[in-house]
Amino acid sequence: MVGNVPNLHVAPWKKRNVKSRPTIIDVAERAGVSKSTVSRVVADDGQGVSDRARERVQKAIEELGYVPNAVASSLRTARTNIIMLTIPDIANPFWPDLARGVQDVMDEEGYAVVFANSDWDGQREATFLQMAGRNRLDGILINPIQVSNEELKATGIPTVVISSSERYPDFDAVGSDSFGAAQQALAHLTVLGHRRIGLIRGRRVHRLQHSRLAGYLHYLHEHGLPIDENLIVEVTFDETGGFQAMEQLLALPCPPTAVFASNDLLAIGALHAAHAAGLQVPRDLSIVGLDGIFAASTTIPPLTTVAKPKEVIGRRAACLLLERIRRLAPSTPRREIVACHLQERGSTALPGARRSDQGGLSSVTRSLRQVR
Repeated sequence: MVGNVPNLHVAPWKKRNVKSRPTIIDVAERAGVSKSTVSRVVADDGQGVSDRARERVQKAIEELGYVPNAVASSLRTARTNIIMLTIPDIANPFWPDLARGVQDVMDEEGYAVVFANSDWDGQREATFLQMAGRNRLDGILINPIQVSNEELKATGIPTVVISSSERYPDFDAVGSDSFGAAQQALAHLTVLGHRRIGLIRGRRVHRLQHSRLAGYLHYLHEHGLPIDENLIVEVTFDETGGFQAMEQLLALPCPPTAVFASNDLLAIGALHAAHAAGLQVPRDLSIVGLDGIFAASTTIPPLTTVAKPKEVIGRRAACLLLERIRRLAPSTPRREIVACHLQERGSTALPGARRSDQGGLSSVTRSLRQVR
């Protein structure tokens, strides 16, 4: 004894009597059938299995608590029942909303969804695609950043592109009409009387931003409005980028009276920059976003935006992918473009005109909307 502490004798470790996990052989012995019969019942393949044998197998599975080995099953069936959804920015609420639509469909069909956030990094995107191949995933849903059509084909995995881009002609694609959305935003602002309108867009590395720029330039050209390159600012695709872009636009000798931002996060950042500069939105500056995320409705003032049906896009993309996985799709790739719609809120008004009622439309704006 040392003090009051006994001199403990530590016995050598003994092999624990741990109950092993039941196997398919245990189930077969309990049910009195062959291992292949159990395999067919587990795989829900009714060929060659009598109702009586099936009942015995199912009872044995329940009594033993047998759980099929998913890895072994995938090797036998060449299916994992797992798909990957690759998105560029999980911090943007647009993507979780779209992912909800994907997961709702896949849950109903017994598929798990692995989420991969590329963070606008082409190398990470390529790594995720390699992982999908190594892990024998059944399918891929992807909003592409830098991967090419040929690189996607090289995976050999059923794939659906979440994009309106025409860069991926060999794949089914589901996207929103971003070109038309830009035109809706510009039409809204010009009807209000704005003529000098800025564009905040993601940097050129974001290939899919071209449709917003194209819609912006096309609208200005078609309506005889001047195109000033100083009014087009490229920044990182987030609130910080929107803030910086708005600062740059406000520093111009002749700042814009209105701004269209390529997504709602950019627009929210622009709104913060306007407030920081002492401007009142929409009296001094009108701002329109794109996407229709929930946060756009909570800003002060609430943000006018062109909303995309995010969950609808996710559900449609998932449905097309399931058809590809099950070889039920036509040989010709399908392309579905979903329409967007303007949500007019408190961040837009006539140039330099204070609204007559807080949170509502002025009588002039109502009249303009009725004319449209």
